[in-house]
Amino acid sequence: MSKTKVALLGAGFIADIHLESYRRFVPDAEVVAVFARNPQKAEAFACKHHIPRWFSDLDRALTESGCDVVDICLPNFLHHRAALAAAKAGKHIIIEKPLSVTLEEADEIIAASKTANRKLMYAEELCFAPKYERVRQLATEGAFGKIYMLKQAEKHSGPHSDWFYDIAQSGGGVIMDMGCHGLAWFRWMLGGRPRAVSVLAHMQTGLIHKGRTRGEENSVVIVEFEGGVIGVVENSWAKLGGMDDRAEVHGTGGVCYADLFQGNSALTYSEPGYGYAMEKAGSTKGWTFTGFEEAFNQGYPQELKHFIECVREDKEPVVTGEDGRAVLELIYAAYCSAGTGQKVSLPFHAKVAKPVDLWLGVGEGRD
Repeated sequence: MSKTKVALLGAGFIADIHLESYRRFVPDAEVVAVFARNPQKAEAFACKHHIPRWFSDLDRALTESGCDVVDICLPNFLHHRAALAAAKAGKHIIIEKPLSVTLEEADEIIAASKTANRKLMYAEELCFAPKYERVRQLATEGAFGKIYMLKQAEKHSGPHSDWFYDIAQSGGGVIMDMGCHGLAWFRWMLGGRPRAVSVLAHMQTGLIHKGRTRGEENSVVIVEFEGGVIGVVENSWAKLGGMDDRAEVHGTGGVCYADLFQGNSALTYSEPGYGYAMEKAGSTKGWTFTGFEEAFNQGYPQELKHFIECVREDKEPVVTGEDGRAVLELIYAAYCSAGTGQKVSLPFHAKVAKPVDLWLGVGEGRD
């Protein structure tokens, strides 16, 4: 059987991770083309990774690359246009978080994929990260008794690409960037995609990126799920000293703590310093935690391997566009809560250009 051909849309940090994951861990896939809006960037990425074709025109990338699957690693505000074009061209879609900037866009992406009878796969890597998956297996075995609280935190000193700081392109700050991970993981951990009842959130800005973004740099979001389980997700662009990504499970019969980075690193001391320790680590002089196989430990290869299998074997993906939409609804509610200082009930919808407007007090408000 021939390999499944993939067109990679985007040539930034996350596209690099996806490309490495395909090459090293997904033998049934072949990246045949890359698209970037900047032709020089597209060509450079293709040359660096020995990709046969590169494009700076989206429609040509879809119609001329010969791809079966489109992997969308573009800035948030471009997800909607790229996904609709891919569905119209009859392509299966892998789409990086968040699914889209608005709920209206999310609904249109889901509908377009269904109309085209193509698979829509939401790339939430925490649902595939080996350590977190082991924790979920323990929970399903009853190791923790009845779960009453889940916590997940992802924190570092800020994004790799400048577009994240521009809320017109990103739709928000750290919650749009990283809060979506914890919110998706809560639903995955609890099984059956439980209904969220309410959201309470607090956000801070102007911490270490003053004047660079209007989006939130630090946030705490509390989600109450049907059945009484509480989820607490903490996210920060203001945490120095390298990446933190950790989770906790609290139950009536036990507790579990999982750290994606600290437990997958080598304690290192270097007086002169060295090239790379771990994501966002800064200086490597003195004591550091030297990471290894970061992409694998975070679940990127596992999710992409699963998605390609779904296409080749006509299986339903375990993380879908509907999951991405549910996460986006929680993000909407979080911004509204932070803006009003009140707990917000679900379901939720608001007519705004972007979710962060609910915090900044812009737009038409809630329906």
